[in-house]
Amino acid sequence: MRTILTAGVALAAIGAATMSAHAQAPAAPPAPVPYSVGNPLGLPAIPSADGAFNPISDNVKVYGAIYSTESCSYDPDRDLIVAPARGVGQAVRENDAFVALINHDGSVNTARWIGVQNSGNQRNNMDPPLVLNEPFGSDIVDGILYLADRDGGTPDAANPGQNTPGVAVIRKFNMSDGTPAGEIRVEGSAGFNDIEVADDGTIYASNSGVGGQNPDPTTWQIWKVTADGQAEMWIQGEPLRQPNGVAIDGDGNVVVVNIGNADVLTFSAADASLLKTEQAAQPGSDGLVIMEDGTKYVSSVQRGGISRIPAGGGTAELIAENIPSAASMCYDAGANQLVVPMNAHNGLAFVPLD
Repeated sequence: MRTILTAGVALAAIGAATMSAHAQAPAAPPAPVPYSVGNPLGLPAIPSADGAFNPISDNVKVYGAIYSTESCSYDPDRDLIVAPARGVGQAVRENDAFVALINHDGSVNTARWIGVQNSGNQRNNMDPPLVLNEPFGSDIVDGILYLADRDGGTPDAANPGQNTPGVAVIRKFNMSDGTPAGEIRVEGSAGFNDIEVADDGTIYASNSGVGGQNPDPTTWQIWKVTADGQAEMWIQGEPLRQPNGVAIDGDGNVVVVNIGNADVLTFSAADASLLKTEQAAQPGSDGLVIMEDGTKYVSSVQRGGISRIPAGGGTAELIAENIPSAASMCYDAGANQLVVPMNAHNGLAFVPLD
């Protein structure tokens, strides 16, 4: 069909096209900012415009060189701290993660216990082969190290510029000799954050999902994976709000902390009903440790504090502050201290308990 424009309509069309071109013009590059270096340990890690800075607590000691560690676990047999390191991301190099063993004082016992071999043929040609991509949460139960790993996230050859979809994989290793002890693939999840393993081998795992300006409650999930590998979405949506740390209390209940608020939620393991809601001293929670007497410790990956919630409930108090990226911590029973991985800050923080 042929279209005929009058002069007025033509001018209007030209104006509209010009406006559209202006609207689609690339945004101006951001103005340069003064060069700066990082602050000493504390928050903010990067200097702020107003110069505000809060140093890390005097009772916190930090030891570095543990690359991109999200979680840790205590090995009672070796009396050492087990620290999984994610290595570089899947989009850069596949199968690059490793596991270090750390002494109570923060010094390194074994720099690379699992994963001393390079990714590629060195790992692929072992019997059995080693696959360890990007472990997040970890737990040790009955001599087995459980890691919340994931597959996928590698460059997609069929779609340049995109990565392949991620899928959650629980990978297991024998603590006696570090050999692989099986894996459980959960196709319904793109990757778990934290995990906790019950005495019977049941795994509870968090999907933190989407928050921020456009939250999606359907992505806030706790999964339940049986010892024989049967997986189901156990809890979805509120009262979860970007769930992260998961632990099991002395009564066998499942306790979850949220990134999106300060809630500490206790669910019945029998039917997933909400039994109790407590509050950490700060929102943005990541790590959760529950002591034998019921005292809870919660780390805030966003605010950097360690909250202590008394056994039986009560007001939470901060026992340490301004730890950058305080992630999924563990209890080091051999030294009565909390060990706090610091993610991209490539270190472990140690908080002694009275």
